[in-house]
Amino acid sequence: MNRPFDAIVIGAGAAGLFCASVAGQRGLRVAVLDHFPRLAEKIRISGGGRCNFTNLSADRPDRFVGEQPRFARDALRAYPPARFIRLLCEHGVGYHEKHRGQLFCDDSSERIIELLRGECEAGGVQWLRPCQVDAVVHREPPGGGNGSSSIGNAHCRYEVHTQAGILRTHELVVATGGLSIPKIGASDFGYKLARQFGLRVVEPRPALVPLTFSGESWAPFAELAGVALPVVASAPANAAAPAFDEDLLFTHRGLSGPAVLQISTFWRHGDPIAIDLAGGSDLAGRLIAAKANSKQTLSAALAAELPRRLAARWLELFEPALAARRLAEIGHRELAALAQRLRDWRVMPNGTEGFRKAEVTVGGVATEGLDPRTMRAQRQPGLYFIGEVVDITGWLGGYNFQWAWASGFMAGQALGRG
Repeated sequence: MNRPFDAIVIGAGAAGLFCASVAGQRGLRVAVLDHFPRLAEKIRISGGGRCNFTNLSADRPDRFVGEQPRFARDALRAYPPARFIRLLCEHGVGYHEKHRGQLFCDDSSERIIELLRGECEAGGVQWLRPCQVDAVVHREPPGGGNGSSSIGNAHCRYEVHTQAGILRTHELVVATGGLSIPKIGASDFGYKLARQFGLRVVEPRPALVPLTFSGESWAPFAELAGVALPVVASAPANAAAPAFDEDLLFTHRGLSGPAVLQISTFWRHGDPIAIDLAGGSDLAGRLIAAKANSKQTLSAALAAELPRRLAARWLELFEPALAARRLAEIGHRELAALAQRLRDWRVMPNGTEGFRKAEVTVGGVATEGLDPRTMRAQRQPGLYFIGEVVDITGWLGGYNFQWAWASGFMAGQALGRG
């Protein structure tokens, strides 16, 4: 370890491992450091243990958010989902499409970890973990200058001070992830390094996370915990937010499910979210059509359109005078108004379940300071940021893993070239 490395990668997650494997297989001497004992723990637990490793639409920059989401375009074009799928096939990893382009392993997420480990070993990557990084020091080259020297030059730009001693490297890749799921080792170390070297950090916040409500406001709905249904969720105060046609899940503390996880990325504290409980369907038309020769009550009719417990609670809270009436006795306008209220349910979250439950982090190292073709810091020679630590966040469903592969590939290809 006394010999300098061509590149050190801090972070043994998806982006870091993939970057290290690409650089190592190009002939560079690469080391991977991580403070967490288990390798790629976020991959291991993702997708219910089967790892939603990409999405067939994950090469679309419009499926990513950040201050400059189009920053991701070059990386996603250079390394689209098809390339990672080919890599899986080379390793004999079976996969299947589960929902709207989401690809999962047929068996275990461990297969992805084994693949990445194998790719790293094929590149001769050296491991130091668990290994705490205490400090990173930039050393100016002899005689000044920007420190850009070819691999093999005696000068190294960076000293990485660790529990294993001081490691020296010409280039440094920061792949430390965001703040989500602290129990598996998430930390703000990458943001601290970015600030140390003059890069701006967009304030991190939880994303792909359940939304919570005050106890008093949510009390009438708390007993619906476990009820799920297809909805369309939107964030009307955010003009850039798309509407998500996904499932919603009631919880004791608020709302979850894919629809809410998706919209949480775009939600801001103090804003409402809008939920179409009819899932985009013509609820008014169906209720009106059901009136003909019907002897059922509105309560029974609505229970045929929504989960029974939700239909009963909705009428109890918002339409008590109509609940017991026969459907045939209710006018078209009243039914249309009822349907409209169900299709535009406005609720005001008071927060989220936080980084503890968040799948990813929105925010991070501002892309204005990075080169999209290399992921290199534009004003700090030999310093790279990749993966979740960067202010690029994908939708739910494999997009964030694809950003890890793509950004890791770009840096892995660029290392040793400048």
